[in-house]
Amino acid sequence: MAINTKISFIKAFTAISFLIMVIVNALANILPINDLNTGQVSELYPNLFAPAALTFSIWGLIFLLLAGYTLYQLGFFRNDKSLLDERILNKASFYFSISSIANAAWIFTWHYLQISLSMLLMIIILICLIKIVQIIKKEKLSFREKVFVRLPFSIYFGWITVATIANFVALLVSLGWNGLGTGAALWTVVLIIIGLGIGIAMTLNNHDIAYGLVFIWAYTGILIKHTSASGFTRQYSSIITTVIICLALLLIVETYLIFTSSRKRL
Repeated sequence: MAINTKISFIKAFTAISFLIMVIVNALANILPINDLNTGQVSELYPNLFAPAALTFSIWGLIFLLLAGYTLYQLGFFRNDKSLLDERILNKASFYFSISSIANAAWIFTWHYLQISLSMLLMIIILICLIKIVQIIKKEKLSFREKVFVRLPFSIYFGWITVATIANFVALLVSLGWNGLGTGAALWTVVLIIIGLGIGIAMTLNNHDIAYGLVFIWAYTGILIKHTSASGFTRQYSSIITTVIICLALLLIVETYLIFTSSRKRL
């Protein structure tokens, strides 16, 4: 009875924390919080790593997929082909709940220009997602579990990985960091390459095509920002060249994973 009560509490808390996250994110731009929407706060810390505004539309997909996971862990969309142990699902839900509360708190720190605190909360979200991915990675999953459990966190983890780098850059800008005397373009190139290394390593290590696709989306957003008339209008050729090479490498990795996955199914 005690175990069942604990499981029910985790499921309920997961659903409540997810709703809190969604509501706070919505209010951030509807009110907006502190009279600034999320994008306007970003504009206060201009940098060369930030992608085009349209790139952030991925949050709609993330929230939709996470809503699917939230309903799935409550018992919706289940069938008798489920392979995932309930205890494993509850472990993932526990970390997801923490990440949701941290996400909601991040909105307030970001909108009230507490960038150092926002960085700390972003790291907490990232660590929670790493734990979730590690938990899921070890398990055999049915098709529905791949859709409702693995996919949401692959996409979310991919985006938060990129967002953590972006948050770090905003933190440096807020602290008045000048690149130690070197050009902003050079340091942006370094960060893009570091991001690429992380993205490829995680994609290959977890054999996660969806995670890699998020990096392609984010880096495409950076490319658009640097080549469009509303962005940097091709002022930084070194960044453009670097991003194009990174996109090519990411596409190669994705093609390799798709090819090897297809061969395993044959």
